[in-house]
Amino acid sequence: MAAPSAFGELGLSIIGLSAEYPPHSLEYTCLNTLGDRFYPDTPAMKKVLGINRYTGIDTRSSIGTPDHPAVNKKEAPSIAELHSIFQSDGVPLAIRAARKAIDEAKIDTRFITHIVATTCTDSANPGFDHFVAKGLGITHGVEKVLLHGVGCSGGLATLRTGANLALGHKARGLPARVLCVALEVSTTMVRSELDSINELQETRIGACLFSDCGSAVVLSNGIGEPSEPVYDLLGWDHRTIPDTEDDLGFDVDPVGWKVILTPRVPKLTAASIGPAFTDLKASLPQLPPDYQKAADFDWAMHPGGATILSGAEKVMDITPEHQRASYDTYINHGNSSSATIFSVMDRLRSKEMDAVAPDGRVRDYVVGCAFGPGITVEMCMLKRNMTPRTGITGLQTPPETPAETETEPSEAGDGGEWDTENSGSPAERNSVSESQDQYTKFIAESSLSCQDIVRNVSVAAEYITDLSQVRFSFLESEMKPYDRASVHGSPTWGTSGVSNEDEAGC
Repeated sequence: MAAPSAFGELGLSIIGLSAEYPPHSLEYTCLNTLGDRFYPDTPAMKKVLGINRYTGIDTRSSIGTPDHPAVNKKEAPSIAELHSIFQSDGVPLAIRAARKAIDEAKIDTRFITHIVATTCTDSANPGFDHFVAKGLGITHGVEKVLLHGVGCSGGLATLRTGANLALGHKARGLPARVLCVALEVSTTMVRSELDSINELQETRIGACLFSDCGSAVVLSNGIGEPSEPVYDLLGWDHRTIPDTEDDLGFDVDPVGWKVILTPRVPKLTAASIGPAFTDLKASLPQLPPDYQKAADFDWAMHPGGATILSGAEKVMDITPEHQRASYDTYINHGNSSSATIFSVMDRLRSKEMDAVAPDGRVRDYVVGCAFGPGITVEMCMLKRNMTPRTGITGLQTPPETPAETETEPSEAGDGGEWDTENSGSPAERNSVSESQDQYTKFIAESSLSCQDIVRNVSVAAEYITDLSQVRFSFLESEMKPYDRASVHGSPTWGTSGVSNEDEAGC
């Protein structure tokens, strides 16, 4: 590969950022409920349901519950039914996320010049980006691009595409404010995945990992009215791992889409991170001299699975604290495919995540990374704005002091929770609020490090089975089983009958 060319000063910045999760949180027992309700107790089904307990995910965000009508019919919902649910329940998530990002950017929608959107859980013409624009009241001639076939890497792919569009406008002396939107509704395909497990007697783990989310960023090219950045976008790297198109995919089917995920994925992705990071760093000569090793940076890694995150730590010599926002998002929401990376970036800037930074030091520079079908690797370099911001509407930490409580508006509903109008019954809202309060208190008062907090994810990889009963050797955790019951009220790791192998992820 030719030496990477230097990016120079691009003048690109993310000026608004938000993620919106739906109102329901699925515990592992929810998948068991559907399995017991509709399928025989076969070896493959038992294995998948066993894996489901040990993914490291506490809850997966979903537009529905196991009692949703779409997943309780005799047959799995058709692709037409899935599209209807995507439009009715998914598009509003994207609109709310986009509106929050635009509000944080402090711009009017008439200044949006481009919309770059992506999804892998719907296909229609016009695309969902048309309805997002309509829902935002954007009626002027905004330029729209809808990315297809990029899967979990889609969020960073929209950012890269938006950056090139913004630079094109800059070359013409024109302002650009690019709205990048990612939306996924994955949980409605659970019956399709369970059907395949039952019919093929295959160990398919897609139903254990994926969740629903809408997320958005606003990218500025710096021309026109100045805006305070959330992150500066310094550069990016895009590459494809040769001969891996059969290892990771999401193919259309009469009952939705089918996950393709081979046991090679964690090894392949782990091996690709180092070369991409080296080339990206080489293209950014303006980086300070104390930012050289991977551990010098914070990492916003797409949490495709436990072994994706653990593999990155091993090959890059970084700690869970470097990926703290990735773990936090994975544990509390699961893998929402393309929409997840913007959620991770948003979560990373919160006070809760700052409190568990490695060595107590929050890094100015952040590496974003995600993997998609192909297998494609998307990586970018961000510089975080450490100046306190006001009017932020994304995932924020609750106030730390009584003074903050008195002077700052409440952000209840952000940080992965939901606004009152979308948060279910008062009992559900109280339950969500209580859980968030307990988590915040644990972070603030516990003497445990981030390593302890996310240990359940790393240890989980010792107890879960991959798709083809092949043991991966790159992850050799020496941690003792972590008793989560004292913190989360959940089962202790290490008590499963699932064989001692690792799971894949994307």
